[in-house]
Order: sequence, then C-alpha cells, then structure tokens
Amino acid sequence: MRNSLLDRFRGAGGAAGSSPGAGTFRADFTASLVVFLVAVPLCVGVAVASGVPAELGLITGIVGGLVTGLLPGSSLQVSGPAAGLTVLVYEAVQEYGVAALGVLVLISGLLQLAMGALGFGRWFRAISLAVVQGMLAGIGLVLIAGQLYALGDMKAPSSGLDKIFGIPGLIGDVAGSSDSLTAVAIGVGTILVLVFWPRFKQGAKVLPAPLAAVMLATIATVSLDLPIARVEVKGLLEAIQPPGLGEFTQLTEVGMIGTVLAFTLIASAESLFSAAAVDRLHDGPRTEYDKELMAQGAGNAVCGVLGALPMTAVIVRSSANVFAGAKTKLSRILHGVWLLVFAVLFPSALGIIPIATLAGVLVHAGWKLIPTKELLPLWRERRGEAIILIVTAGAIVTTDMFEGVIIGLLLSVIKTAWETSHVHIDVTGRDDADEDQPIKVRVLGNATFLRLPKLLDELEALPRERVVELDLRGLRHVDHACEMALATWTERHNAVVSHAEPVEEDTKVPA
Repeated sequence: MRNSLLDRFRGAGGAAGSSPGAGTFRADFTASLVVFLVAVPLCVGVAVASGVPAELGLITGIVGGLVTGLLPGSSLQVSGPAAGLTVLVYEAVQEYGVAALGVLVLISGLLQLAMGALGFGRWFRAISLAVVQGMLAGIGLVLIAGQLYALGDMKAPSSGLDKIFGIPGLIGDVAGSSDSLTAVAIGVGTILVLVFWPRFKQGAKVLPAPLAAVMLATIATVSLDLPIARVEVKGLLEAIQPPGLGEFTQLTEVGMIGTVLAFTLIASAESLFSAAAVDRLHDGPRTEYDKELMAQGAGNAVCGVLGALPMTAVIVRSSANVFAGAKTKLSRILHGVWLLVFAVLFPSALGIIPIATLAGVLVHAGWKLIPTKELLPLWRERRGEAIILIVTAGAIVTTDMFEGVIIGLLLSVIKTAWETSHVHIDVTGRDDADEDQPIKVRVLGNATFLRLPKLLDELEALPRERVVELDLRGLRHVDHACEMALATWTERHNAVVSHAEPVEEDTKVPA
C-alpha cells in the first residue's frame, strides 16, 4: 500500500529527490500556484481572526516562502500564519497592542534559532502526542467559538469561557437582526463549499476548496450588494509596523515572557509535528529537525522585525504542495513570490471579501484541529493518553493557551512517572518461630514519591514487635524523598522494639 502511494506521488512529480530539469521546474511551478491559491484565504483569514490588518497575514506568508523556504530543513513543507496560533495572537494583541506583536514574534524567533543551534529540534519529537493533540483541540474549540460571532458580524468576548457561555445570547442577537442572518448565511455557505467541494474532482483540480469557497461567497456578496462587513484594507507598506524601543521594555512583564514562551513552544511543536507528517507523504529527503527549527526561527525573526504574525509550518499548505507534485523547495519559494505580487498589485481585492466567509474558513479549520476520529479509539486503547488530551483541551478553554499546555505537560510527566514507578517488596523471616530474628525486607524496582504511600502501607503491615532490616540494593532508582522516608520509618520502627538487640541495617542505595 505504501509503495502504491509513493508511486502515485512519483507519477505526479512528487518525488522530492528528483534530479533538476525542465520537468522538475514545471512540476514546482504548478505546485507553487496551487499552494498560493490555498494560502491567500488562509493568510487573510488568520490575520482578521487575530485582530490585525489582513496584510500582515500575507506578509507572514511571503516571509514563509522567501525566507524560510530558502533555508534547509524540510524540502516540501510550507510555512505561513497558522490557525493554531490565532487564539494566542488575538489575546496578545488585545493585552499588549499590535505594536508589541513584533517584539513577541522576534524574541520567539531568536529562541527558535538558539534551540535549533543547540540541537533541541529533535527533542520536540519527545513531547507527548496527547498533549499536542489536546493543545490543537483546545485551540480549535476556542477558535470555533470565537468565529461563530464573526459569522454573524458580532464582536466576540475576550475569554474562551465567555465565548462559549455567550453562544445562547449570540443566537438570540443574530435571530433578531436581518443583516446578521445574512452574514451567517454567507458563512454557513462557505463551510458547506469547503466540505463538499473536494467531492467534485474536476472542480477541485482547478480550484482548491478554500479559494473556491471565498470566491463564491465574495461573488454572491458583491453581486447582491449584501449589507455585511468586509475586510478592511490598509495597503502592504502601511500595515508593516516594526517594533520600537518602547515595546521592548514590556518584556519585563511576566505576562509578556509567558506569551513569548507559549509562541515558541507551540510554533516549534506544530512545525516539527507537521514535518513528521509531511515526511510520510513523500519518498524524498527526510526533515533535518534542528535545521528546520532554525529555519522557522529565522522566518519568525524577520516577521517580528516587520511586525507581522508568527509563522509555523502549516500541514494544509504542505500537503497541498506534495499532492500538487512539488519536487523541490522551489515550489514553496515561488508561492512566496506569488503572494508578494498579489499583495503589491491587487491589495484592493481583499476589500471585497466578507468577514463572514473568512470566519467560515476558520470554523472549518478549527474543526479539523479537533481529533474527533482518534479520540474514541484512544479512549478504548490508551485511556490515560485520552484523559491528558481532554484535560489539556479543557484547560486551554478555561484558562489560556500557555497555562493549558503547561498543565498538559505536567499531567503527561506525572502519568509517565506513575507508570514507570513499579516497586515490589520481598519480605523474608516474617513467619520465623524465633521472634528475636529480624525481618528482612528487600525493596525492588523504581521507588519514587508517587509510590511512597504504597511502600509505607506495606511496611506498616509488618509485625510491630520485630526488628526490620531494610535492603534497598535491589532498587534501580530511588529518589531522595523516598529514600529519606524509608530510612526514617526503619529507624523509628526499630527504636520502639525495646526487646530487640541492635541490628546492622543495610540501606545502601545503588549508584
């Protein structure tokens, strides 16, 4: 099955390792146009949902093509603004202002460069998949909740919980406004096109679903002169807002530092997990994770200098690139060129796009972030992982992005520690007729504070009138808390055995 899949990609020109030539250039040129058509509505939609000018989304897409696309790491992965960071960016813009966005993105990019140079790229693969899926699910839920308001041309509340609890009131407000009902109709129509367009094979070959959905909704809005909100256009140069010295002073705030760390963690994890997924789609060169992390960092540093949105590798664009037959990184570079040409020559085209249709695109994107198909099998087979996924998603909805991810990571660490802390007590001499002989207790396995209650319960069940010799040499690992607790218990237990003669305890811990 895998060979047939690879053969299909080869037939489409999708082998990333092909030798350069006219055929390779033609395949990359065609693929770049497909990726460009997919990227335009997503770049604009993510920017609008993030609360920044639409052009900033295009700038990030351009940098993703022309800067990150040129650098080594992953040959077919395409970078740009991602729906996965929309919620966090929106919160940061509301809290610190658009001008501070450049500082956040710049510092995050520099951190990614440093981590890549120090070889941390490969370690991101060690992050629990349940945490990543929970992170994306939480982002998807908050994104959908927020974009439901945009579907009706309404202003969304700031927090995730307020967005969810405000939905009943939103339904009432929309029902009482004909203009809002019109906007909802356009947004829902956009979602339906996104869902059903890929089933029309011929149409999907000509136009990607996101572009077809936006074009059809825009044509309907303009031709019928519908009274709904549309994208505001500033112009490419006017939208660029490099951070000033004043914005850098905000880095002394704890909240700013937390946001930088959240940007760095989420953007890096999403990019490298996307790289792993894209590697499964082709038989060309594999991703070099440290170099890819540095490429993402360089792109984000440039985006920060320009005051644009943060970037990640985006699986939607990357898979479109592979399926369109791309062979080398030229396709993603050219897609950046087409974005630049579009932003410079046709900026006014953005001004006729309804906000409701972009909301529909992001509702669809948010739904795809939620692992609906994987959750039930995961619950049946690995319930602990499913719980981590659900708790992480719920924490993001109820608190914020950074705290939710930290909660998920801590829960994952605790679960792993619990599962690896297998400890066993071997007791000899309990039933000896001579009560003057000590009971010998040998502890085996991994003793950590998580298993300490179990250990102490078993020790407390030993006869109180007998001396206990505790042997810890069979432990592969014992943490300090557990070692001290066991030694203290043994000392106190033997102290109250008044009739026992002193015995030499062996509490040597293996190195």
